[in-house]
Amino acid sequence: MQKKVDKEIKDTFSVETFAFNGIMISSEVVPDLPATFGSDNLFEIKKEDSLLGYAYVAKAPSKTDAFDYLVLLDPELIVLKTKVLIYREDYGGEIGSKRWLKQFIGKTQEDTLRYNDNIMAISGATISVRSMTNAMNNLLASLKILHEKNIL
Repeated sequence: MQKKVDKEIKDTFSVETFAFNGIMISSEVVPDLPATFGSDNLFEIKKEDSLLGYAYVAKAPSKTDAFDYLVLLDPELIVLKTKVLIYREDYGGEIGSKRWLKQFIGKTQEDTLRYNDNIMAISGATISVRSMTNAMNNLLASLKILHEKNIL
């Protein structure tokens, strides 16, 4: 999975080499964040001393399992790219299509995503679409809190 993350970072930020450093968010400092933050899912992406952006890697539930996804953000916490890294179901894999995922590009901590309103439905992938929409809403709301507390 790390190879897929590295490839997306290289493509999105147009770099060959970069530093990928984990950011620890203490639940004591910021309790009750909507999104899950551990030692291995929020990362700062730097080239030399310059901040290129952030990467968030997490899991979201699908019908019987979970899928892994990546969100790349610029330094202002604007979504640059989303990618489904590993999808483990027989149906609903269409949420991994570039066409469907591009609707998240440009979203910010001020946006609220709504299934079947500003997020397109996919026939046969309702659970995964709702799950990805909820996961993105939780991430954006968490980023807003972290930004307001000057953590990001």
